Amino acid sequence: MSFDAPIARHIWDLKYRLKAADGTPVDQDVSDTWARVAAALAEAEATNARDRWRTRFLEALTDFRYLPAGRILAGAGTDRSVTLFNCFVMGTIPDDMGGIFDHLKEAALTMQQGGGIGYDFSTIRPRGAPVRGVGADASGPVSFMDVWDAMCRTIMSAGSRRGAMMATLSCDHPDIEAFVEAKRDPARLRMFNLSVLISDAFMEAVRADADWPLVFEGVTFRTVKARALWDRIMRATYDVAEPGVIFIDRINRMNNLAYCETIRATNPCGEQPLPPYGACLLGSVNLSRLVADPFGEGAHLDEDALDDLVRVAVRMMDNVIDVSRFPLPAQAQEARAKRRIGLGVTGLADALAMVRVRYGTAQAAEVSGRWLARVQRAAYLASVDLAREKGSFPLFDGDAYLESPTVQALDADVRDAIAAHGIRNALVTSIAPTGTISLFAGNVSSGIEPAFSHSYTRRVLEPDGSARTERVESYAYALYRRMFGADAALPDYFVTALELAPADHVRMQAAAQAHVDSSISKTINCPEDISFDDFKDVYLLAYDTGCKGCTTYRPNPVTGAVLSADPAPQPAAEAHPSSGAPDAPAPGDRHGSVVWMTKPLERPGALEGHTYKLRWPDSDHAIYITLNDIVREGRRVPFEIFINSKNMEHYAWTVALTRMISAVFRRGGDVSFVVEELKAVFDPRGGQWMEGRYVPSLLAAIGTVIEKHMRAIGFLAADGEADVAGLRAAYAAGGDIGDADLPSPRVDAPANALPPCPKCGARALARQEGCATCLNCGHSKCS
Repeated sequence: MSFDAPIARHIWDLKYRLKAADGTPVDQDVSDTWARVAAALAEAEATNARDRWRTRFLEALTDFRYLPAGRILAGAGTDRSVTLFNCFVMGTIPDDMGGIFDHLKEAALTMQQGGGIGYDFSTIRPRGAPVRGVGADASGPVSFMDVWDAMCRTIMSAGSRRGAMMATLSCDHPDIEAFVEAKRDPARLRMFNLSVLISDAFMEAVRADADWPLVFEGVTFRTVKARALWDRIMRATYDVAEPGVIFIDRINRMNNLAYCETIRATNPCGEQPLPPYGACLLGSVNLSRLVADPFGEGAHLDEDALDDLVRVAVRMMDNVIDVSRFPLPAQAQEARAKRRIGLGVTGLADALAMVRVRYGTAQAAEVSGRWLARVQRAAYLASVDLAREKGSFPLFDGDAYLESPTVQALDADVRDAIAAHGIRNALVTSIAPTGTISLFAGNVSSGIEPAFSHSYTRRVLEPDGSARTERVESYAYALYRRMFGADAALPDYFVTALELAPADHVRMQAAAQAHVDSSISKTINCPEDISFDDFKDVYLLAYDTGCKGCTTYRPNPVTGAVLSADPAPQPAAEAHPSSGAPDAPAPGDRHGSVVWMTKPLERPGALEGHTYKLRWPDSDHAIYITLNDIVREGRRVPFEIFINSKNMEHYAWTVALTRMISAVFRRGGDVSFVVEELKAVFDPRGGQWMEGRYVPSLLAAIGTVIEKHMRAIGFLAADGEADVAGLRAAYAAGGDIGDADLPSPRVDAPANALPPCPKCGARALARQEGCATCLNCGHSKCS
């Protein structure tokens, strides 16, 4: 797939293309975007060297050889008040009400400029602990996480995405069990990823089935069995895919900066363990563009070209620190004192296929380790060269720095260079989620993940209302078909995520971690029918093989159960023999259908609807909610909403909500997620009791009204599930939605489907690198 493919151009136009305030494009083509970024980063160079480095930076960016993180692509050279750093770990939360809400404000300001955030909530006293001076009991850290979650739902990050957050809690905090169970509620903490901070002592206690005290500020609140707590963590993760685990002692022990910082949290996707106010600066070398003689007898990665590209990339990333804005002064101070960067790779799985190595095998682990060792070596030497030219990072202490186990594992000549000249960047390598920028670069495999699907199809609506079907293919798969023909059978070195055993995923993560000084964002996909005991073993294997954390995804009812496709008439001989499902792709031609809707439904001149009166106990004036429906194939589906009140304080947000929800309704499909989102909004001032039950906010009450209307017209069944089969029939005739609700893309299980994307509605939401990424429109929570 080239950049001319609509999905790549759409992502560029939506996320990275510079436009004027009125929407007029400034970047006329992607080359203009590259030139803008190159020029902006070259501004950090000496005046007489800027032209030379602008040229070198542009060469690195051209053809997607080096991919800066999305914040850099979107913000560099735009003069907008945004940060070029993707994520931050925020300051240590004090255990008092004023300090807690000061940190909530800092989080909001950071998200406003485009940064995701990570927080350690272990510093907040447990639920039920006395609050001296006010005669009350504490509500605990999880309750305050609800406040952060509500804030994140309200703040729109710079660009066009909602903020992402990571919450961590220590494995010995008295509220750890409540933290572990929190996301079993499908409406709670939706803006958070959760991870438990796992200590080495806890892992030893698990293996010994020893007692484990739950402690806060030196006081033991309870004692539990370590293995029982571990099983509870594992069971929650098995059931609802969270929490993940972070092996925090290993992170601190291996940290190059252990002499001057302690880490207790990570950025939202886990690849950057950071100290308080630490900043996450990301970029990726595209390995798929560096393979010579792909699929041939002499196929190999051009390691000399890799060295050169890494050296330029390190310089570009170091310059970002000097040209970026920061939401908070403390973040700027932290970034400039240590100058940590996170250079990683993407396209690893594609590159392995191109050199004829099957991802997940011992050979793949060895080859990947060799490539990443080369990246690490080149990156450290590039940073040493920068130190000779511009100086080491301000907190560099040569003796202490060289004692780090990570630095000790480097080649002797690299250590000697650091001892002689210092180093510009305290930490240099990290492997980040690259879902969106990988699609932007031609659908290369993301980070070190395997391909989730080699190909799938999607229907695209043209401006004139006509529709066409487009096939979207992974980079290596598309290249193979161009070279050997569309009918050529795929060699066995082409493999997808769900074909791999969980141990294969862990093997690849561990091989990479040995040559990455920060951490890695990766999701270990597990089959739905994996036994609980086998599932637990995945985490023990990750710990035993040197990983710094572990995140798995097993299909489940909360984050997205795998659903069955509706059967269609088809001769038995054409069904896939292993599944018995109709319309199954051949083993060498794995694909499915994904439909991308680009045009809203047209509004008829007259619509039928109902108006509902909502009395919120805290308001003197009622709110009137009008819901109008459109009839499709004899079926009523919601089309628009109007929210009105005499209370002028409500005017701005009711108009905004009216416009936004109506825009969602007019794009059809399963729009029931609107109800879920509204009902999950928590008002930090407190909710109200209505009709005998507690409603957490006025917005949640509006969501309840919409839900009742959807049930009344038959859009929602009594259990709250959308009637997907009816939706398909209702929209098929109009061509606006088509089969957007049908299962897709299929990956080696043709009767299965992925969860729906909250943005485009297509069932194409894959779990990769700790993030949910839509294979259809590119929407991602973390990238």
